[in-house]
Amino acid sequence: MTGRLTAGRIAVGLGLVVAGALTGAAGWLVVDLWFPGGLLLALLALFGLFLGGRIALGTGLGVGGAAAGWFLAYVMLSVPRPEGDFLLSSSGIAMYAYLLGGTVFAVMCATMRGPLDRPVSAARSAK
Repeated sequence: MTGRLTAGRIAVGLGLVVAGALTGAAGWLVVDLWFPGGLLLALLALFGLFLGGRIALGTGLGVGGAAAGWFLAYVMLSVPRPEGDFLLSSSGIAMYAYLLGGTVFAVMCATMRGPLDRPVSAARSAK
């Protein structure tokens, strides 16, 4: 699916932005609730979303849409409210690990090549 921009591909891209925002908000909540396990769960959800976006569109644009939604949710939840407090706590190493881990997964999924990107050759004989 590395062809032209069609209405279906645009709809999938916008759906990935929304899915990224929802996954980012859910990940923020899970990381705050259960620190070590919640961080792993949130990062696995991000990896699944980014990989699914890569497979759905066949290019790194799928990952970019999901990552844009995820980062938008991350930024919106970390901005202080007018009262001076935060919507959710953003202190501690877990939030930085969530941001760094999500960024690493997004770059990894956007730059990977799969069997759909190149012809698959026959296996060589084991000698």
